[in-house]
Amino acid sequence: MTTIALITGATRGIGHATAKLLAESGVTAILGARDAVRGKEAAERLGLPYVRIDVTDSAGVRAAAAWIEQEYGKLDILINNAGITIADGPPSYATSEEARRVYETNVFGVIEVTHAMLPLLRRSPAGRIVNVSSERGSLGRALDQGHPLWRMLNLAYTSSKAAMNMITVSYAKELWAPIKVNAVDPGWVRTDIDHGTGAKSPEEGAVPIVAMALLGPDGPTAAFVQHEGPLP
Repeated sequence: MTTIALITGATRGIGHATAKLLAESGVTAILGARDAVRGKEAAERLGLPYVRIDVTDSAGVRAAAAWIEQEYGKLDILINNAGITIADGPPSYATSEEARRVYETNVFGVIEVTHAMLPLLRRSPAGRIVNVSSERGSLGRALDQGHPLWRMLNLAYTSSKAAMNMITVSYAKELWAPIKVNAVDPGWVRTDIDHGTGAKSPEEGAVPIVAMALLGPDGPTAAFVQHEGPLP
């Protein structure tokens, strides 16, 4: 039986690379994106299906779930990759409006998509949810004065990823046996978010995401990992 995956934010960068690697493993990877033109072009480059999905649009998310149900009848892998950041500076300069804009995608969007796709994931014999998080959402790293993250004071993005990590744990605890839910830090990847300054290629960043998406029955759930291993 064909394995079906949905990757949000898959027109470029980590999401696109993740779709490519999954396809190379024999998975039917659906590229999800809010921009229909770029989404279709990206899907055509890989010879994969595309579905329009804006994670901040509830009706659109439900429509995407309905399309997947009609086309495939189930979903085996959900990768919540869509995310944004802003240069909001130290917390004392941040505004609630800026934080709310980031949370709409990075937090509420993850909940919206996961909720819509869960009925399809429950039809899979081995459902997997992978939330693309960041080491910057680790409280342990943020409070380690010897770690480079100690100097980073961005409020909206880091707190949204910390929230995503707890969302991961919450779903994992409810879905403990049949569906595995994990968070992955792809590392410092060259993407539009960091203006191409990252140390890793999108393909390198996609490797741990794909590994968690293709976990076997003995794999972990409620984990927070990067390529080098577990994160606190």
